[in-house]
Amino acid sequence: MHRFLDGAELARLFARFRRSAWRFETQSEYREVSEAEPYRRFLAGELGEDRAWMTEWLRSVSSATRQGRSFARVRVVAFPPTDYQRFEMAVAPDNEAAGEDIRVLSSERARRLLLPAQDFWLFDDTILALMHFGSGRLTGIEVTTDVTRIEQYRAHRRRAWSQAVPLNEHMTIS
Repeated sequence: MHRFLDGAELARLFARFRRSAWRFETQSEYREVSEAEPYRRFLAGELGEDRAWMTEWLRSVSSATRQGRSFARVRVVAFPPTDYQRFEMAVAPDNEAAGEDIRVLSSERARRLLLPAQDFWLFDDTILALMHFGSGRLTGIEVTTDVTRIEQYRAHRRRAWSQAVPLNEHMTIS
């Protein structure tokens, strides 16, 4: 089965997963409305400690991880990173403090590993959510429970995870 989700259905996936939510993040820039002002402040050197725009997500991650569920992701990052990727890395420690395990993989290494150039989420290794973007904006989320396709993306996850470096290690070498 595969179909396209709306935002409410994606939120239900986050609320209902039992063991793990894993993300592969490939875009050089995301144009999320909620991040527009914080990103502008970051570019102006004014981001500071105000993370109110992240509160709901951080609460969700923290609640899930306290219940024994895991959140993890691999971020594919250009070298040198784009401005947006630098912004992501500046706020990533907050995600980790909430319980998310973030690793970083260079875009060059991702290409050599033949990893997809598409973002995706794997929920409990049984649901694949492929994220479609246009001009940095999310345009759709395709979800499937097809076992063959999920196994293909689980293999992508294994390759990405095994080659990515933990966020704190990346921060010290970049």
